[in-house]
Amino acid sequence: MKTLIKNVYALLPDGTTPLTNIMIDRDKIASIGEVPEDFRAAKVIDGKDKFAVPGFVNAHTHASMTLFRSYADDMNLMDWLNNMIWPAEAKMQEEDIYWGAMLAAVEMIEGGTTTFADMYGPYMEKVAEATADAGLRAVLSRGIIGVAPDGDAKIEENVSLYKDFHGAADGRITVMFGPHAPYTCPPDFLKKVAKTAQSLGAEVHIHMAETKAEIEQITKAYGKRPFRYVEETGLFDGKGTLAAHCVHLDEEDIAIIKKHGIRVAHNPGSNMKLASGVAPVPRLLKEGVCVALGTDGASSNNNLDMLEEINLAAMLHKVSTLDPLAVPARTALKMGTEYGAKAVGLTGVGKLEAGCKADITLFDMNSAAWYPRNDLASLLVYSAHADSASTVLVDGKVLMEDKELLTLDKERIFYEAQKCAERLTK
Repeated sequence: MKTLIKNVYALLPDGTTPLTNIMIDRDKIASIGEVPEDFRAAKVIDGKDKFAVPGFVNAHTHASMTLFRSYADDMNLMDWLNNMIWPAEAKMQEEDIYWGAMLAAVEMIEGGTTTFADMYGPYMEKVAEATADAGLRAVLSRGIIGVAPDGDAKIEENVSLYKDFHGAADGRITVMFGPHAPYTCPPDFLKKVAKTAQSLGAEVHIHMAETKAEIEQITKAYGKRPFRYVEETGLFDGKGTLAAHCVHLDEEDIAIIKKHGIRVAHNPGSNMKLASGVAPVPRLLKEGVCVALGTDGASSNNNLDMLEEINLAAMLHKVSTLDPLAVPARTALKMGTEYGAKAVGLTGVGKLEAGCKADITLFDMNSAAWYPRNDLASLLVYSAHADSASTVLVDGKVLMEDKELLTLDKERIFYEAQKCAERLTK
């Protein structure tokens, strides 16, 4: 099927925002520019007063944690995890994981997100099913905690997830391995994860250097900081690594990140709310490290609003470095799109150019925040809100058109999610 997005302003890879046309052939962008006479579109989308950008890539989240939104706020990380979140998560059943992920899907699509990297568990197959049902693109991993008595079983669950869903949903689902963090995965256990993931050719998604307490705990236990500790297990020697947070880094940590081509998922909203600290993003970008953006889970953020993360990334690093040029608007947008796709291991995603996947979000510019239109990219980052997202396509399929969700039943999802949350938290 061919689709034409007509007379739309488009954010191109070079940062320009011309008024143009986007031609889509099945799941890919065929061309951008003048419409050839022989291009016969089965569907035409009017782009008048719309701004087309690559669909946002949420490079680190825990989708089904939407069920714990507002449940345990204003706490430090370890208190929050040990005393509130992990006990509630221990009660979760298959239906909880599914409806939590479906609630996340509604929020992501309505905010212009087309791809998400999710680490959670158990029942990650239910997140895969929700992804397929919603029409989104996802990079999934089973969160593996090695200090738990069933740690080895969790590795096998990740193996099953990989074998059953890697490449599923017409290629929209890919699977990584998800060792939770250095402080929950002892060295011998990480070696098992590394060996298993590498035997399948799978990449790895792990939390790294999120808090000072984590650094101190690992250094006290092993005489080395987390990045050196994990490197010595061989986990970074595989196909690729996505490291979430990376807040507290020293020179050796950055050298290890560069040596292994580790991609970083920066989570400014969650790091601010949990008072974890400010990641050295300008330094990492300057060093050529791929830095993407993630929301983290909706219980620590408390939303899945990627446009907010893009805004926070641009603002936080200006004030933390006292440099207004630290993260410019267009760099922040790349972190939420092009760099995000690279970070989660995807190619041909995250850019509006011929040959790339037709994962596209149109923002409606008919509101005061979009006037005057001096610089559309700047307006999106600094002025607009996620509710400006009006139309969303993934793989060329329209998931939302003029703010109407086409693949999801919101009323049913809200009802089921509320019911699950009440059972888990009351």
